[in-house]
Amino acid sequence: MNIMLTAAEKNTLRALASRYMGYALSEENNKKRTLWQALNSGNMQKPMITIHQIPWEELESDPALICTVENPYFRWLECALRRYLYQWEHLPADMVLNPYILLKRPIVNTGFGLKTQPLEHRGGEVQTHLFRDQLEELTDVEKIKTPEISLNPHAEEEIMTVAEELFRGIAPVKWAGVMVHAGLWDFITFWKGVENCYFDLIDRPELIHAIMERYTNAFIAQLEQLNQLKIYDTVSNICHCSHTFSTTPALENTTQNGWTYSMAQLFTSVSPAVNEEFEVPYMSRIFAYFGSIYYGCCERLDDRLHIIDRMPNIRKISCSPWSDRERFAATLPKKYIMSNKPTPTYLGGSSFDEEVIRKDLRRTLAAANANGLGLELLLKDITTVQRDPRRLWRWSEIALEETANSVL
Repeated sequence: MNIMLTAAEKNTLRALASRYMGYALSEENNKKRTLWQALNSGNMQKPMITIHQIPWEELESDPALICTVENPYFRWLECALRRYLYQWEHLPADMVLNPYILLKRPIVNTGFGLKTQPLEHRGGEVQTHLFRDQLEELTDVEKIKTPEISLNPHAEEEIMTVAEELFRGIAPVKWAGVMVHAGLWDFITFWKGVENCYFDLIDRPELIHAIMERYTNAFIAQLEQLNQLKIYDTVSNICHCSHTFSTTPALENTTQNGWTYSMAQLFTSVSPAVNEEFEVPYMSRIFAYFGSIYYGCCERLDDRLHIIDRMPNIRKISCSPWSDRERFAATLPKKYIMSNKPTPTYLGGSSFDEEVIRKDLRRTLAAANANGLGLELLLKDITTVQRDPRRLWRWSEIALEETANSVL
């Protein structure tokens, strides 16, 4: 890799890391970590809040977010530190900073053998796509390959040597492990196209089962490689925008000690019975490899929580803006955490109405309280704030005020 950093770049990175560690070691940060541990252990002290998937491109003109390091690897790290600091100082909600610097491992993953092949694009800045169906016939299922994962020890040694020297006396450094996205249907829709998936669920269910069987086997083989290498993530303490802090430390970096996130967003438009047939048997095999699962994303789930409950090791279930939150809260077994996704729509309109936001949050808080549920509020998928970052700052303040007043 031949990493070269100028004296000015080193000073920039050290200064950012020093500020970061000041917050990471603060009493406020420690208190929030304890509150997340309480929620995740089933003893919620208050509903917890995070803000993720921010439209950083609308904020990048802020001097605090302008990166100057030239080396691509350490420019990524500079960008991450600047965003952590910006968020902590302006829209922290209940975010927690790990008391160490996380480094991305230079890992090679050959993937599953298929790449997305868009046919056309629709829309403006936020685009939709049509995709070529690469899995039209049973013989095409063989295109799904088993990934091969390998480490690059020479690159690792160089990165770690530079990082340890750079942050000596300021911050410990750790390798971030690999966290896999276990939502197989999210990827199948890119390989086939959404409409093609729906047609084949009806007309050729044997093809869909064959795809799921081969993909599941390949996915499990990937997990077994990660476990053999002991490089699964157990140190980032975040999964699908939710903090995963626990009072029980992970003994080794394997999937059994880690989290994954999964979803079947395509199935928001199919019946619970179809959801059960084409998701549960396959994901149950995959979920058995993990210590904890975050399930769901933007799909509606309030009408099929009994189906989701049949899969193992799930800890948190998404209640998206498309779910009936009262029905969701009344139906969700208490062993799960209700992971609500407040709608980001209220931040992207022509105006910013604080009372509408408060009313929406209070409705969710009331539903969770009425049913004695642990609750987290994860604001994400924020496409735009109309280039007004103060909307994010204010949403964080409002959410903290409302959750402070809503305790079981």
